[in-house]
Amino acid sequence: MTLDEIYAFGVNELTRAGIKDAKIDASIFLEEICNIKKGYLLAHGNEELNETCGSSLEQRYIEAIKKRSERIPLQHILGYTSFMGLRFKVNENVLIPRQDTEILVEEALKEVHDGMEILDMCTGSGCILISLLKYTNGCIGVGADISEKALEIARENSDAILGEAMDITYSYVNSDLFENIDGKFDVIVSNPPYIATNKIDSLEPEVKDYDPIGALDGGEDGLYFYQKIITEAPKYLKLGGSILFEIGYDEKDAVSKLLEENGFTDIEVIKDYAGLDRVVKARRKICLTN
Repeated sequence: MTLDEIYAFGVNELTRAGIKDAKIDASIFLEEICNIKKGYLLAHGNEELNETCGSSLEQRYIEAIKKRSERIPLQHILGYTSFMGLRFKVNENVLIPRQDTEILVEEALKEVHDGMEILDMCTGSGCILISLLKYTNGCIGVGADISEKALEIARENSDAILGEAMDITYSYVNSDLFENIDGKFDVIVSNPPYIATNKIDSLEPEVKDYDPIGALDGGEDGLYFYQKIITEAPKYLKLGGSILFEIGYDEKDAVSKLLEENGFTDIEVIKDYAGLDRVVKARRKICLTN
C-alpha cells in the first residue's frame, strides 16, 4: 500500500468504529509508529509504505488501527501520552492525563514558588506533580495515591522526566487520602475522582472501560473526595497556603461552598479551553489558629 492508501485505510476503519477524531488518530499512528509526519504524507503520498518504513511497521500500524477500532484508547496502544510538553507513560492502572488538566497545572504554577513544598493528592500517573516540579526550582513534592500500581507508574515517570536533578526532591506515598501523610505543605493540588456513580455508564467506552474505576467514581453526587480532602486539608496546609482542584463542569458551586465552610478564602473558578468551569482554587486563611 502507498502512504495515502494506508492512511485512508486507517481513517476508514476508525470512522466505521465511531471514532470522532479518526483522521487525527490515524495521523498520530503514522507519525508515532512509522515516523511519517503529516507534511511528508502530503508531499509523498504515492510512496510505498514498505519502502518507506518497512513491512514490520506497516503491520504494527494495521494492528494499532485494529485495537483503536475496538475503542482501546490511543494512549494505551502507544503506551504514553503528552502532557505539559512532557511524555508520560500510561496504562490501565492510571487515568490518562487530559489536556483540560493542564489548566490545573498552569494555575498551580501561579501559586508555586521556588523551594515550596507541594502535595499532589490522588496523583495517578504523577503528571501534575511532575510537571510542577519540572517547571519550578528546588521544590519538594509528595504524590499520594491509594493505588500502589498507579504509584509504580508515577515513580517511573518521575525517574524518566526528572531524572537525578539535584534541586528536585520528590516521594510517593501509598495513602488513602491523608492517612499516611505527614507535615504541612505550601500548595495542595488534586484531580480527584469526580464523576457521579450513576453517570459512569454514559461515558465514552475509552473512559468507562479502560480508565480505572477508582480514578473516576466520585460517589453518589461526585463530591465525595472533595468533601474528604477539603475537610482534612487545613491540617496539612500552611497558613496562607493554596489548594487547587480540577472539577466537573457542574461542580463549581458545591466545591466552592465546601471550601468556604471549611475556612478557605480567595475562592476563584477558572474555565477550560471550552469555556467550562474546570479549576477551583482557594487559600487557607492566615488568621486561622489550627
